[in-house]
Amino acid sequence: MSDLLEYAVRKLIIGAFVVFVVTVVLFCIMQLMPGDPIQLISNPRIPPEKIAELKKHWGLDKPVYVQYFYWLFHILQGDFGTSITTGQKVITLIKARLPYTLLLAGGSLIFQYIIAIPLGLMAAYKEHSIFDSMVVVSTIIFWSIPSFWLGILLILIFSLKLKLLPVSGYDGLSSLILPLMTATLPNLASTLRLTRSEVLEVLREKYVSTAYAKGLSEKRVLIFHVLRNALIPVTLMFFLYLPWTVGGAVIIETIFSWPGMGRLLWTAISSQDFPVVQGIIFIIAILTVVSNIAGDIITACLDPRIRAEIRGES
Repeated sequence: MSDLLEYAVRKLIIGAFVVFVVTVVLFCIMQLMPGDPIQLISNPRIPPEKIAELKKHWGLDKPVYVQYFYWLFHILQGDFGTSITTGQKVITLIKARLPYTLLLAGGSLIFQYIIAIPLGLMAAYKEHSIFDSMVVVSTIIFWSIPSFWLGILLILIFSLKLKLLPVSGYDGLSSLILPLMTATLPNLASTLRLTRSEVLEVLREKYVSTAYAKGLSEKRVLIFHVLRNALIPVTLMFFLYLPWTVGGAVIIETIFSWPGMGRLLWTAISSQDFPVVQGIIFIIAILTVVSNIAGDIITACLDPRIRAEIRGES
């Protein structure tokens, strides 16, 4: 246990350093963006004196390094600043949009794994069968389709042609179906492929043959011996998918006018609303680091080979 704790502490220290580097790179990129956010939100005829006064009000007249440390000091205290375009607190905007993004991303991950794991297990068990071929072909198709094209296609079919589902916005759970399908199908294909390949690899192990030789039922061998070991890398991928699902929601939320953080981020980038962009990407960076650390620790708990490596490093 002490080795695992030391391993977790090392990962946390590395994660904190990564977040710091991300904040520096993010701040520099925002500063290098063309245009001036004050010019975007102000009247073109406003006198230069008023422009200078607005820049002083927002702290944009200070040196870049001063702006960075001022922003970092406040963001570590939970103060993400104030939106330049709306005048609202950034944390207020994020809190209003976060539940919708979590609903979309969380629902996508849940459906992805509920569908992919049993299908991947059965496809591997029935290797080279018609069912396996159908699964392989469908995963290739869905994995190859860009999410923005898939979203538009689903709108054309289910909203405009069949008139079964809303085109965009949020008006009850029916509005969630199309964005959820768009977010789930490409990732479902990759998870299904991973599950199938891992199950195939485990099925060739000697301990599986030994389990059959002991007279254990096929169902027991598949669930307690094959699937249990095959799910270790699949579990790790769950934590790696989590931040990418949240971050990748920008395109999907924009297509469907979904009132989540992705759409808020796109609007903030378009209007050069620096505090909002920095706040959202900071949250995504924290989520990415935490997800990676959690995935590494849980994988170490599940896989005795990794625990042995950790003990060797210690």
